[in-house]
Amino acid sequence: MEEVVCMSRDREEGGSGTDYDRAKEVKEFDERKGGVKQLVDSGVVKIPRFFIHSPEKLQKASTSTSPKSLHLPVIDFQGIESGRRVEIVDQIRKALETWGFFQMVNHGIPITVMNGLLQGIRRFHEQPTEAKMELYSRDPKQKVRFYSSGLTLRSSEAANWRDTVACDFIDDILDSQGLPLLCRKEMEEYIKCMIKLRETVSELLSEALGLSSDCLAHTECMKSEVLVCHYYPVCPEPDLTLGTSKHSDPSFLTILLQDNIGGLQV
Repeated sequence: MEEVVCMSRDREEGGSGTDYDRAKEVKEFDERKGGVKQLVDSGVVKIPRFFIHSPEKLQKASTSTSPKSLHLPVIDFQGIESGRRVEIVDQIRKALETWGFFQMVNHGIPITVMNGLLQGIRRFHEQPTEAKMELYSRDPKQKVRFYSSGLTLRSSEAANWRDTVACDFIDDILDSQGLPLLCRKEMEEYIKCMIKLRETVSELLSEALGLSSDCLAHTECMKSEVLVCHYYPVCPEPDLTLGTSKHSDPSFLTILLQDNIGGLQV
C-alpha cells in the first residue's frame, strides 16, 4: 500500500512547544478509536501537531531516492523445482549480500489473491469508525488489532500518518472468526499462500547460506507470522508529515505487498 513521503514547511516537530500538551492531544486522539481516517472524514484542514516531522527529516526522506543506475534485484522464481534452482539460489545470495532485499516475480501467488487482500483491507479501513473501533487496541497480546501510527504515537517522535490492522498467526494458527468480517476470506487465502511461499523462501535462504534446505525450517525462526496491513489516507498537509518513518523491521523475514500507488523506499 502507498507511503506518503513529502517535502517540508517549517513548523515544530511532533508539537514540541512549551505551551503544547502532546500527551493530552495524543490521548484524546487514541481514545476516539478512529485513527487518521476519522480525522480525514471529519474534514480537518490542519493535521494535529504530533504528526508534524522536522524539516530535516522530511528533506532527507524526499531526497533519498537512488541514482537511476541502481536497480532493485528482481528474481524470477520460474523453474524453482527444475533446472533453474541453483541459478536462483545464487541470485538470492548475491542480492542479500549486497541489498538485503529483492523483488520476486513468478512466485506462484495468484494475482486474484493479492488484489483481493488489498481490496479487502481498503474496505476494512474505509468502513464507518463505529464498525471497526471495537478492534482498536495497542495491546500486543491481542491477536487482531486496529490502531493508528504504530509505536511512534506514544513516543516523543513525530507520529506517522497511517492506520493499521494487524493479525498474529502463532504457529501458523489463528481462529478465522477473529478476523475482520469485511476481509476475512481474503486474509485467510493470502496467509495460506504466504505460508507456502515462506517454506519455499526458507529453503532457498538455507541453500544460499550453504546449509541443508531444511536448516532454517528446523530452527522455527519463521514459524509464526504477523500480517500487518497499512492504510494511508489522503493528508490535508502532506508536506508536513510522513506515512512511514525510516525503520528496520524486527522480524526475521518480511514479505511485502505494495499496491500500484507505490512510494515505499528501501
